[in-house]
Amino acid sequence: MTTARSVGAAGVGGWLAMVLLTVACGSQPTAVPAARASGVTALVGGRVQPSPDAATIADGVVLISQGVITAVGTRAEIAVPPGAIVIDCAGTTVTSGFWNSHVHFTGLAFQQADLAPADGLTEALRAMLTSWGVVHAVDTGSFLDNTLALRRRVESGEIPGPSIRTAGSGFAPVGGSPYYIWPARLPELTNPDTTPAAVNGSLDRGADVLKLFTGSWARRDLIVVMPVDLVRAATDAAHRRGKLVLAHPSNSAGARAAIEGGVDVLVHTFPSELDRRPWDRELPHMMIERKMGLVPTLKLFPSELRKAGLPANVIETVLGIARDQLRAFAEGGGQVLFGTDVGYIADYDPTDEYVYMSQAGLSYAQILASLTTAPATRFGAAGRTGRLAIGFDADVVVLEGDPAGDIRALARVRTTMRAGRVIAGRM
Repeated sequence: MTTARSVGAAGVGGWLAMVLLTVACGSQPTAVPAARASGVTALVGGRVQPSPDAATIADGVVLISQGVITAVGTRAEIAVPPGAIVIDCAGTTVTSGFWNSHVHFTGLAFQQADLAPADGLTEALRAMLTSWGVVHAVDTGSFLDNTLALRRRVESGEIPGPSIRTAGSGFAPVGGSPYYIWPARLPELTNPDTTPAAVNGSLDRGADVLKLFTGSWARRDLIVVMPVDLVRAATDAAHRRGKLVLAHPSNSAGARAAIEGGVDVLVHTFPSELDRRPWDRELPHMMIERKMGLVPTLKLFPSELRKAGLPANVIETVLGIARDQLRAFAEGGGQVLFGTDVGYIADYDPTDEYVYMSQAGLSYAQILASLTTAPATRFGAAGRTGRLAIGFDADVVVLEGDPAGDIRALARVRTTMRAGRVIAGRM
């Protein structure tokens, strides 16, 4: 049972800038003016899920003041201050804001992010991320300067959007720049001696994490694997800077290179064995031993194979392998991070990903953890986000229905809040 607490020093009389306004959860806000952040917002009457492993609170209340959560508990335990903005959340589930740990800001809508109209960028972020509950995004491949410009405009408050961590362009093995980004080419790592300088150059320019293509589709019929000594040189350089290393594996050989090279997170499962050999079932255990994370991106594989015109039985076989890999990893206690490859995938709806993860045997609590506590922990933010708890940032998602009974409800987002500010809302 979650015990209600509140910020006692403030008291009812100490609540600042109370606003006499009631807002229904089903309204269509796009942003709350900054001045309103100093008041009190009360999310009332919903099924509150403070964290994946916490008991739910029926008829719950979450109080928010100045962008921070100040109380969590039942309606009977929490007094809503007079003049608070009251959001009626009856029939909803209220939980922590979501992470998408695999996105790309490479679409036309994000180009020239330093100069593009704010309304257009707001709508692009809403369509791709915030309307689906995403409050934190990990960009695993984009034009670094452009993504940093987008982030600056979001963090300034001009554009309502998620926090953004970016890998910039990432690095490929020699001859391994992905065919599907042509005519753009990725920088290549050529030898262990020069690799640290390349890594440091990317981090010096503002990248938050390092991305390596340890297995890269150089052609439709060729996966180039990065030599382990290059992977190790790159990860050592990034780790010396306190930065995480992410890897795109493509197949078992690419996954093994990442694992043996010290990578922190695989950003895909790896069902694509061109020679039709069985996938390497030792790899999930190796990942778990090394405390690695995995972003499954299950929805990616049907999407890509349908584009290629492959039959349904082939699509189901490949998807089945990816599900098996996720199942083996999760059953062993591996850290799963939710991600969908949106920005590369044009279909932004995450419903299929939730369904596929459930089919792989993950429980509602495990899937919710992949959206909240797991990425907050992996990306160093667990002390301020990922849970609904007093003193944490008011990163909140209001969902229509109960995802514990229907996992698809995780995609039925009514309201998304970042630090107490409504950044997306849907009827």
